[in-house]
Amino acid sequence: MPTTLPLFGAIPGGPEMLIILLVLVLLFGANKIPKLARSTGQAMGEFKKGREQVEEELQEMQEGEIDEDDEIAADSTVDSTADSSTGSTDDSVETDTEKN
Repeated sequence: MPTTLPLFGAIPGGPEMLIILLVLVLLFGANKIPKLARSTGQAMGEFKKGREQVEEELQEMQEGEIDEDDEIAADSTVDSTADSSTGSTDDSVETDTEKN
């Protein structure tokens, strides 16, 4: 059985996370890390709202297409009954011309 390898390697554990946090503190300073975390959270929230809006619009479009299909089917039923009624009058006209 073949084994699968993770795309980016193993998920960082205890010692690796400490090194990452130390580098973040050195790069940004202890004061800015909470601000960065807050802005990242806000950005994720905005992204989630945008995704939900797009999903709602897609669902509304799909419901609209279903409604339009129903209307088209209803219109074609009305058209076919109208065609059959005009067809019968056309037949009577033809029989009148054949008589003359």
